Amino acid sequence: MAEAPTDAVLPILVKIQEGIAALRAEVGQFRQDDRAEHERMESLIRKQRRDAAGMLVMMRATASDFDERVSEVEERIAALEARTT
Repeated sequence: MAEAPTDAVLPILVKIQEGIAALRAEVGQFRQDDRAEHERMESLIRKQRRDAAGMLVMMRATASDFDERVSEVEERIAALEARTT
């Protein structure tokens, strides 16, 4: 006759638990990696916002300076035209 039957449920459950534990470890590592990447991207976004704000200030100052110089040239031209007429 065949050997005595054995219960296979316990070894199957142990393997399932081991698989779940391995999955949890992988998910935990993924979360840590994802958090690090997320923080890196947030830092990069903050830096780019600061850079953009700085460039905007510089552009406004440059435009203002240019406008001032054009106004001075217009005044000189108007003065020269007034002298010649």
